Amino acid sequence: MQTNPEIPTDEFYRIRRLPPYVFAEVNKLKAQLRAEGQDIIDFGFGNPDLPTPPHVIDKLIETVQKPRVTGYSASRGIKGLRQACSRYYDRRFGVDLDPEDQVIATMGSKEGFANLAQAITAPGDVIYAPDPSYPLHAYGFVIAGAVIQGIPAITAEEYLSGVKAALAAAEKPPMALVVCFPSNPTGMTADRAFYEEIVEIAKANDIILLSDLAYSEIYFGEAPPSIFEFIGPEEIMAIETISLSKTYSMAGWRMGFAVGNRRLIAALTRVKSYLDYGSFTPIQVAACAALDGPQECIDEARTIYRKRRDCLVENFGRAGWDIPSPDASMFAWAPLPPKFAHMGSVEFSKLLMQKANVAVSPGVGFGENGEGYVRMALVENEQRIRQAARNLKALLQSADVEAAE
Repeated sequence: MQTNPEIPTDEFYRIRRLPPYVFAEVNKLKAQLRAEGQDIIDFGFGNPDLPTPPHVIDKLIETVQKPRVTGYSASRGIKGLRQACSRYYDRRFGVDLDPEDQVIATMGSKEGFANLAQAITAPGDVIYAPDPSYPLHAYGFVIAGAVIQGIPAITAEEYLSGVKAALAAAEKPPMALVVCFPSNPTGMTADRAFYEEIVEIAKANDIILLSDLAYSEIYFGEAPPSIFEFIGPEEIMAIETISLSKTYSMAGWRMGFAVGNRRLIAALTRVKSYLDYGSFTPIQVAACAALDGPQECIDEARTIYRKRRDCLVENFGRAGWDIPSPDASMFAWAPLPPKFAHMGSVEFSKLLMQKANVAVSPGVGFGENGEGYVRMALVENEQRIRQAARNLKALLQSADVEAAE
């Protein structure tokens, strides 16, 4: 996602449709401070620091040494992997999926979502997307030529209310509607009543429903559901993306899935067939081991993220910054401290890095409604979190002194 701002690209049509990359300034400052020898406690990038489970790595090593596994793979995923995903959905959600034409392997959920946008979008199509949300939820469709209507989504209830209001005011329904709970960046969840209603709305208005369930296993209360617990995949034009990145700490492996309606899976399959040959076969085999093997690693990861969440909320609160405790995901969504609210999320993020050696992601990078917030990834250990809180406390105290002077 990083670009060099000194190289002109605005002459290209699709580049002109994209806003400036708001994380660029913060990332540039982070690199500069680290080059100067500063120890930056980095909550900015949602890159899991937990190890991939040993049995998954063992399967990768075992497989890569076999003959004939280093050639081209299958774009839609090897059969065994699609079957493993189908078993996961049955075990986790009680949802029956046909691995032949209702499941496709993707290079992470991000690639699946982006190529799905290319597959189903025509120029001018209107898409309802949460705001704030993961940038690809909007800009994957913007790149494909769609028009994004951002719906305020600090909470699931706010998003549902906004969707209803937008539909009531629109001449015709949108082509598609995006949902993402547990949410990146807010960490908010949606209850079963939300899904029942959003599915009913999509079906009644002939809207394609697109669900991003990347954080299906990182939750601290009730387990998040799949949209297909509420309606069969052939009863509605809907698709759901899911990822192994956070569940099994396999972010760099780039392994995910899209599941759902046969027509949508077929469209995605056709686009992908022109663009890639699928993930490296040994990675796909190792992904089978992740899905079918021991699952205690998920519980262990969830426990670690919960402890980090509690440590961050408690210690930052003591330092003077009250941060709401997220219900799920590996992120905390924090309103700017009142005395810094006037700065905006980008300038505050830069100040926090310069004065407290703490990196966060500015909320405005996730949509207009993200202004006034920052996102904090739970990817530093508890010792580092406490150190960040001490650094923050010193910054807040210095601000108090400056204000008194």
